[in-house]
Amino acid sequence: MPQDMPPVGGYGPVQYKRNIPARGFRPITYLVGMHLFMAYGYYKLFYGIREQNELAREKVWGRLHILPLLQAEEDRDQVRRHFADKAREKDLLGAEAKVYNSERFVRPTFVYTPSKVSQ
Repeated sequence: MPQDMPPVGGYGPVQYKRNIPARGFRPITYLVGMHLFMAYGYYKLFYGIREQNELAREKVWGRLHILPLLQAEEDRDQVRRHFADKAREKDLLGAEAKVYNSERFVRPTFVYTPSKVSQ
C-alpha cells in the first residue's frame, strides 16, 4: 500500500488566528479628531471668558459714570426732606429751633422708611 504524499506545491497555510475585519478608522484618526474637538472647546471657553470680562468691565464703568447722577438725586431728596422738616418744626413749635450749635449743614443719620399701607 503506497503512502499518502502531500499534494504538489504543499498544503495550504494553517489558520491559527481569528480573521476579524478592522472596523472604523485607524486610532490616529480618532486621536487627531479628539484633539481638534478639544481645541475648539478651549477656544470657545477662552472666548467666553474674555467676553465675560469685557461685560464686567462695562458694568463697572457704567456704575462709575451713573454714580454722580444718583448722588445728586439723593442730595436733592435730602434737601427736600430738610426743608419739609423745617416747615413741620415751624408749624409745631411756632419758631425755628436750632438742633446744633453750628451753622454748618449736618447730614441726617436716620433712614427714611415709608409707613406701612394697610390693605
